[in-house]
Amino acid sequence: MASSDILARAAAGRQAVLAQTELLHREFGRAESKWKSDGTRVTAVDVAISENIFRDLRVLFPDDQFLSEELTETAEPIPVMARFAWVLDPIDGTNNYAMGVANCAISLALLEHGVPVYGIIYDLARRTLMHGGPGLGLFDGEQVVHVQAAPPDGQTMIGFHSPYDKRYAPHATALVENFKIRGLGSSTLHLAYVAVGIMGGTVDHNVKVWDIAAAVPLCRAGGGEVHFLNGDPFPLRQFDLKMGRIFYLAGNAAVCAKLRRVLGV
Repeated sequence: MASSDILARAAAGRQAVLAQTELLHREFGRAESKWKSDGTRVTAVDVAISENIFRDLRVLFPDDQFLSEELTETAEPIPVMARFAWVLDPIDGTNNYAMGVANCAISLALLEHGVPVYGIIYDLARRTLMHGGPGLGLFDGEQVVHVQAAPPDGQTMIGFHSPYDKRYAPHATALVENFKIRGLGSSTLHLAYVAVGIMGGTVDHNVKVWDIAAAVPLCRAGGGEVHFLNGDPFPLRQFDLKMGRIFYLAGNAAVCAKLRRVLGV
């Protein structure tokens, strides 16, 4: 059973995220954006959501650590020292958001001793809050949900983004030959949709820890598996904007086994 400390933070985190949804919707497709030095896009809404969520949570939990891609002022790695740390991606899918494509989300993870124990993800397109964690259940809005139980076949929908490292390009061919492929432009939503049973699985070569930290506990709470193929980032020991890209796959046990066979990993 989860501790009262986790339950209190889970409730506060949900409230803090929901408080930002009006701003998220109001500026959708309108917010001016710029390109950062790492080639990713950012808007003023990303920064405002980060500041607002962390302001609300700091009032309640001043001893926690607060880590956001958009608020980190140093390029040096930040040691994760507190028992509880929050990892935020204020808008996962900023390219979509800026251009008026609705596949984007607010993604907030609660970590205990560096391990994600609760995830809160607001899905702009469906106007739905997905939340949960191992031992705490998994909710898609008000509905209790789980990963898909069916074994994989040619109709199984797999989330996939073209790999940044083109050495992995053959994986695209292997996936297309065996599954139905969807690329939403939001790594958070790919994994969260696996968790709540919308997709059967996902493969990604491109993500950083803030992209998936909230969706990992959702997937595990829903009975799914997450296989990290180039090193498990958890427990998170440091928050590093320059971290390497994470290669992982997820789904139910049978889906993960088939993905590993198909990809040869």
